[in-house]
Amino acid sequence: MATISKLSSNLHHPLQSSSHPNSPSPFSNISFLPFQTPNRSSSSSPSPSLRLVFSGKPSTPSFLVRCSASAGNGSPAKRTTLHDLYEREGQSPWYDNLCRPVTDLIPLIETGVRGVTSNPAIFQKAISSSNAYNDQFKELVQSGKDIENAYWELVIKDIQDACKLFESIYDQTDGADGYVSVEVSPRLADDTQGTVEAAKWLHKVVDRPNVYIKIPATAACVPSIKDTISLGISVNVTLIFSLARYEAVIDAYLDGLEASGLSDLSRVTSVASFFVSRVDTLIDKMLEKIGTPEALDLRGKAAVAQAALAYQLYQKKFSGPRWEALVKKGAKKQRLLWASTSVKNPAYSDTLYVAPLIGPDTVTTMPDQALQAFVDHGTVGRTIDSSVSEAEGIYSALEKLGIDWSQVGDQLEAEGVDSFKKSFESLLDTLQEKANSLKLASM
Repeated sequence: MATISKLSSNLHHPLQSSSHPNSPSPFSNISFLPFQTPNRSSSSSPSPSLRLVFSGKPSTPSFLVRCSASAGNGSPAKRTTLHDLYEREGQSPWYDNLCRPVTDLIPLIETGVRGVTSNPAIFQKAISSSNAYNDQFKELVQSGKDIENAYWELVIKDIQDACKLFESIYDQTDGADGYVSVEVSPRLADDTQGTVEAAKWLHKVVDRPNVYIKIPATAACVPSIKDTISLGISVNVTLIFSLARYEAVIDAYLDGLEASGLSDLSRVTSVASFFVSRVDTLIDKMLEKIGTPEALDLRGKAAVAQAALAYQLYQKKFSGPRWEALVKKGAKKQRLLWASTSVKNPAYSDTLYVAPLIGPDTVTTMPDQALQAFVDHGTVGRTIDSSVSEAEGIYSALEKLGIDWSQVGDQLEAEGVDSFKKSFESLLDTLQEKANSLKLASM
């Protein structure tokens, strides 16, 4: 693992001053209004839905409420900060949510969203709280599918439909953007070969060029990343919480490209999902327990500091002779993706995990809260490497206070895996209850 000082050496850090004051929550100015939305996928008459309207800024586009009861698509959106984010700074804004009807993504695409991420928790919420899956689930149960296979059928349909919506972005960018991510079963987080087999299966059954297979960055699954990439399957590596594990993920990607034997590597791509807000949630508790003025002053600073250093590591690893040899075969950089960008502490700016992490060749994936906030009052400008020395100072100061970054990463990884497992099991239980109800109703 490269040291902090080595990460920052021989790299250009364009300094620019930028301030990110605590902005008022945009949700204090939201009202819900009914409107008619044309259904682009059928000839049926328009259906009523809901839209979010910001009363504070007339120029801000409206967003459709996700998981609406109808299949409305919303009206065309105006140019937003998301377009500027991509066109001016080279960062791709993705949406961290997926549910039916997937046509609800259309107004978000028009607003500037360029990809979608999902995970077991997202599908647990989507499937258990919506009636949109009932008809397909009933057919699956009646055809004899067991509960887990039925779950994957529901998920795969959503992923395929979403991939179709983003296909034009994928084509326009020559495979650089427009991806939809689907995660292997969280039960496989400690199973190296099982994860590879699940990735191969998902890639085959989804059968879309712009699908990312999500694999967790657990110690057991880092080798899975290498093997999956070597098979020519594009991967979204998720649940990265530390610099050491991130470096292992980059090495797995490079190893996989080299082991692939492909003469053209241009269609094998990857993103590394580096989690941010959860880092502050844990470290803030540690700092409050320490309780000194110095410790308390560092609250809310750990996550962004570590992310800034991750970007330095990204620049270092994707340069030099080894990388240049892969570039000659068409290889593309494994982009850093900022995940967990919603703000957990209401005392912090609602764009805390988006605004300071803007930089080229990166992705920021935002759930509703973060997306709404950034579109409403976010500022577009390169910030990810504007204060590298400050980030190094914060990282080191936290170490001096006894914060063990490796331990933090391990704990957050374990909690993340456990959370996804619980969501997965909870959803299977919910589907089993639905199946039992269907059987009783048919008796």
